[in-house]
Amino acid sequence: MNGIHLYESKHTESYEVKIHHHDSVQILYAIEGQGSIWLDGQQHDFAQDNAAFIVPYSEHAVSSDSHLTLLVLAFDDPAGQDGVYERWKPYLYSRSEHLKLNSFQASEMRLLLRKLLFEQKQADPLSGWAMHNLLQDIYLLLVRAKQSRQVQDANGLRAERIRNYIDLHYYDSITSEELSGKLGISIRQMNKIFKKEYQMTPMQYLTEVRMALAKKLLAESDKDIVSICFEVGYESLPTFYRAFKMAMSMSPNKYRQQHQTTAE
Repeated sequence: MNGIHLYESKHTESYEVKIHHHDSVQILYAIEGQGSIWLDGQQHDFAQDNAAFIVPYSEHAVSSDSHLTLLVLAFDDPAGQDGVYERWKPYLYSRSEHLKLNSFQASEMRLLLRKLLFEQKQADPLSGWAMHNLLQDIYLLLVRAKQSRQVQDANGLRAERIRNYIDLHYYDSITSEELSGKLGISIRQMNKIFKKEYQMTPMQYLTEVRMALAKKLLAESDKDIVSICFEVGYESLPTFYRAFKMAMSMSPNKYRQQHQTTAE
């Protein structure tokens, strides 16, 4: 449908798919089980929340130890499409790769795949549009997963994952419960890990990120304060005013006036 197809592939005990290739791109995502994947001469363990990006004509095979359930997303190669801007082409996958997604990436990937399955079932005039948008989000997620910096220390890696998630989702309604749930640890432990690395809690860092953007928008744009409040992730203007005044010891209006006066 619309050049995009998402389907389930079940592998039972000792089941093996022989080496083969396709003329389309495939993304394999393991939702349950344990097995292995063979990509262009290299074998990798393949377990829950692992993904494989398989470029056209890349030789690959999958086998399972006990059982392995995959979602297979097949689509046309974007690298050769006219709609892809030249500046984005260096970020596209040029070879097949195996990816172990962290808890934040896996949570986002599962949500995007669920949305894609829903739109595929709808098959209405707008579902094709929705599927293409979701495919772009999935591709972007995997590109960012590929570029993630490797950190050896487990707690350091957790702290980095939290920070990266906040950097990319500061506009969302993020809570301590949500962040700790994605890591599978308590809020207290999460705060301790993050504070050791960055000398503040995740929610303090979230406020810092939002305030930095709010100050920039107040100083460098003529956007209404209510628009700035919306853009940086606050659900109501009074909440934004309280947070800004607590962080900056002045209101957003006063901050804007002072900066404009100084600039002139």
